[in-house]
Amino acid sequence: MDSKEIYLDHIAAAPVRSEVVETMIPLLEEGFGNPQSVHGRGQRAAEVLAAARERVAGLVGADSAEVVFTATGSEANNLAILGIGRSRKKISNRIVVSAIEHHSILGPAKALTREGFELATLPVDRYGFVSGESLAAELERGAALVSITHANTEIGTIEPIGELASICADRGVPLHTDAWGAAGMIPIEMKALGASALTLAGQNFGGPPGAAALVLVAGTGARPIVTGGIQERGLRAGQENIPAIAGFGLAAELAAADMEERAGRLVPIRDALLSRLPAEIDDLIPTGHPEKRLPGHASVCVEYIEGEGMLLLLDRAGIMAASGSACTSKALKGSHVLEAIGLDAATAQGSLVMTLGPGNTMEDVDRVVDAMKPIVARLREMSPLYKRK
Repeated sequence: MDSKEIYLDHIAAAPVRSEVVETMIPLLEEGFGNPQSVHGRGQRAAEVLAAARERVAGLVGADSAEVVFTATGSEANNLAILGIGRSRKKISNRIVVSAIEHHSILGPAKALTREGFELATLPVDRYGFVSGESLAAELERGAALVSITHANTEIGTIEPIGELASICADRGVPLHTDAWGAAGMIPIEMKALGASALTLAGQNFGGPPGAAALVLVAGTGARPIVTGGIQERGLRAGQENIPAIAGFGLAAELAAADMEERAGRLVPIRDALLSRLPAEIDDLIPTGHPEKRLPGHASVCVEYIEGEGMLLLLDRAGIMAASGSACTSKALKGSHVLEAIGLDAATAQGSLVMTLGPGNTMEDVDRVVDAMKPIVARLREMSPLYKRK
């Protein structure tokens, strides 16, 4: 086995940039202080918090006052769905989401149905796109909130959020977009995008775990889901995690600076994976749009085998990848995303998701393809589905 580890799960967890670590260490060692305190340490912490807020806002073209820090992207999504939805219940009791949303969107949206809300789900096409026509038709009955992912982390497709946000704005309905996978990977300008709220976190572009944000555009109402404090404009009680937020802010600034260079390096590797794997392995289906997808994202379904076995054998070969969303891959359930784009349950079981990062090179493509051929052959030898083919 080649001694080099090939890591292809960056959208789930990526290495923290060295510059970020260097920024966080002094804050962890000597930078303690509550930003709400009036003494010197407290005020220095408040300055670090304000600087990070500016940097995060800069990554997505927002105003710093619109950034609400949370601990995770899932928390930010919950704040968007529950907070905005509840604040607008008197206007409408309908929540509209797409069929391929992350469970941190679907979970709180379903929870609202127990509070008298109605949940509507938009279909997607075989690439995972939400159509403007289906959204406009659904909004004929009004809505408190629409939430559509910016880029799906399982199939990589980038949604036409600007078009969809415009449809919502024309009808006076706020649109939230979960940009966990997109922020730091592709350019985002909140004002041009037209969304009312956006979720982002820095874990897949070099930031630390423990810090994320909901960008809540001025004029978009929301109620807190964590109460008991005045932090984050009263929308998220609890002392802010200053070291993690500082690291998040620096990672956002660095991601904005080198985004074009990173995309230019990752796209050829991504495209090589998406072209060579189907060409050299039979019955392998690429998922998501071939071009309108995240720059470092390649995903396929290998027919007649299960993804778990494939991942275990790839891991033995020194290749670490994923099968479906990291938040659901251990649940042993079929992917709702793959079902929504029209794949049957058996095919969806063979999902393989590869997300690239700073350490990946074109040579990794050869290793992956060479490793996949015997792995697929071995698993298909044991597959009753393949024998009945």
